Amino acid sequence: MRVSFDLDEVLFVSPDYMETEPELRFPLNRMFPERLRKGTVYLINELQRRGFEVWVYTSSFRTDVYIRSLFRRYGIHFDDIVNGYRHKAEVQKDRAITLPQKMPSHYHISLHIDDEDAIIANGKTYGFKVLRICEPDEHWTDKILEEAERIRKLEESK
Repeated sequence: MRVSFDLDEVLFVSPDYMETEPELRFPLNRMFPERLRKGTVYLINELQRRGFEVWVYTSSFRTDVYIRSLFRRYGIHFDDIVNGYRHKAEVQKDRAITLPQKMPSHYHISLHIDDEDAIIANGKTYGFKVLRICEPDEHWTDKILEEAERIRKLEESK
């Protein structure tokens, strides 16, 4: 089963209003200025330990190489990454109508974690499961693990 994460305001947060993982050492902190939400390293590793594939699905145009390089510094390896470039090439293609900025179902992603209300609404409209995570919440990792396990059980019972 696949679980995907948005980056901005989900995994990348401001240390001004949320607890973060330790900052990378100089000069890496200049190359990778984003700060990871506290608990990200544990959560991604725990999901993978439990047998989930973990993806990034972001509408940002950060490159695959940049994203992998940043997270590798924290000991995190993603199974796959969909960025704005890939989404545009593989999902939107040459369609006349504009599709939502994220379509996790196109990649057989069972659960997407995002902060945007528009993505939550698109999940209902286009039939993909989304869990909204945005506010500071010391139990955010537990909520994601519980929802991932709940959806896995639903999929296994089909």
